[in-house]
Amino acid sequence: MILDKKKYDLPKGELERYYGLPADVNFCSKCVMSNQRPASAIEFKHTIDSKKTTMAFDSEGVCDSCRNGEHKDRIDWTKREEELLQLLDKYRRTDGGYDCLVPGSGGKDSAYQAHVLKYKYGMNPLTCTWPPILYTEYGYKNWKNWVDSGFDNIAWNRNGKVMKLLTKLSIENLFHPFQTFILGQKNLAPKLAAKFDIPLIFYGENEAEYGNPIADNTTSLRDKSYFSYKNLDDIYLGGISVAELKEKHGLGYADISSFLPPTEDEIKGKNIEVHYLGYYLKWTPQEVYYYAVENTVFKARPFRTQGTYSKYNSIDDKIDDLHYYTTHIKFGIGRATYDASQEIRNKHITREEGVALVNKFDGEFPDKYFNEIMEYLDINPDYFREELSNRFRSPHLWGINNDKDWKLRHTVMKLGLDD
Repeated sequence: MILDKKKYDLPKGELERYYGLPADVNFCSKCVMSNQRPASAIEFKHTIDSKKTTMAFDSEGVCDSCRNGEHKDRIDWTKREEELLQLLDKYRRTDGGYDCLVPGSGGKDSAYQAHVLKYKYGMNPLTCTWPPILYTEYGYKNWKNWVDSGFDNIAWNRNGKVMKLLTKLSIENLFHPFQTFILGQKNLAPKLAAKFDIPLIFYGENEAEYGNPIADNTTSLRDKSYFSYKNLDDIYLGGISVAELKEKHGLGYADISSFLPPTEDEIKGKNIEVHYLGYYLKWTPQEVYYYAVENTVFKARPFRTQGTYSKYNSIDDKIDDLHYYTTHIKFGIGRATYDASQEIRNKHITREEGVALVNKFDGEFPDKYFNEIMEYLDINPDYFREELSNRFRSPHLWGINNDKDWKLRHTVMKLGLDD
């Protein structure tokens, strides 16, 4: 079902752009990422003409992430590790208490973070998990193996009814299956750190790896405002306001508090710092994967992930694959683009190989878990495929070919409708 076919047949200069994306589609000259990638991964509110920061390219057509990758090769990692040791020595406890918090699912990244901090650097991390929406069997086993490899863990079993509702609303209003999952995952750690008086929170890769603008490696919960509770009813979750969630869906503050950052009262008097371990230790995903396999019995997916060529990235949640399909619809960027771009930066594949992989796998429909997801969320599969998917296609990215099929106007291999 095409909601308004005419708007996809207009001349280029008249084509509407959604999400504040750039009018011209350009691809990085070093990797395969396009300038349509939003630099901010979380959307609180869906507004079709919102001004969203997107991936920046320099005068040579190289993206932020690739420039950051080049910078990594010039970093003195011995000096960075010394900085890490000084930080850890400042907060290391000898009384058996937790001295750092590692959020994660037991995937390769969190497994590596926790294991290195405990067994190489002598810290005593508490691990915490905001569980996937729908665990994969192998994802759950990896989480269990992670905990069994030597860690205390708090798994937050949030309100399932609310999680299901907010996920459904996020898909219908934002075409973003992971919005509320990401919010809960990010906001659980500072709350637990405050509750257990843990001074350090460690995430994995620095967000600059993906072109996300961040000011510093260190964030203090005292200095950064995570959220404003003064106008709570105006905050949007799942594409609708908290006021509307109350009025139409009967959700009170207690129902949604798990998805929100800590209040000022929760962190009052707490000296909690957030750090990225990837700032201090050179972070190479493939090497992190090997480490997790050897030390926490991490296992890759038993089959290729749909939409890409890899088997070990983001495999905990059955909705993972659907999430990357929605990024392909909204931004023309699928999972193979993300994976290939990262591996090109790490010199594991060439750009030519990356282009071929994107051409083969990007945008592949993730049908393996699709019907199960739709049934769980009470969404009609045909409604998702035919109406929702088309509603969120930006006319400047998508057109319709002579066979009446959707086709990207521009692709990295120059095979788009307008290339």
